Amino acid sequence: MMGIPSGRIRQTILEWLEDPAAHFPAGGRCHPAGTGVTAGAVAAKLGVPRRTALAHLDLLTRLGLLRTRRFHCRTYYRRDEVRIAEVARMFEKGW
Repeated sequence: MMGIPSGRIRQTILEWLEDPAAHFPAGGRCHPAGTGVTAGAVAAKLGVPRRTALAHLDLLTRLGLLRTRRFHCRTYYRRDEVRIAEVARMFEKGW
């Protein structure tokens, strides 16, 4: 897997997490818009093993584009809109 955030799968994940309620059903006490989305939910939507989805989510987290939150033994992922805006500005300025 490439170490840059230009992969189509990673871009798709970021797009889905922009409006998680539209792409992931709410289950139990957790609502995608508030809590975030698990790696299992992303894997199911992508149709890939959980480990593959987790690798993409971990890369996006290390880049600072996603934030994580532990809740009831699960990790939930959400976009970090501030960091995404910073990265977008860097690319607009020509790096």
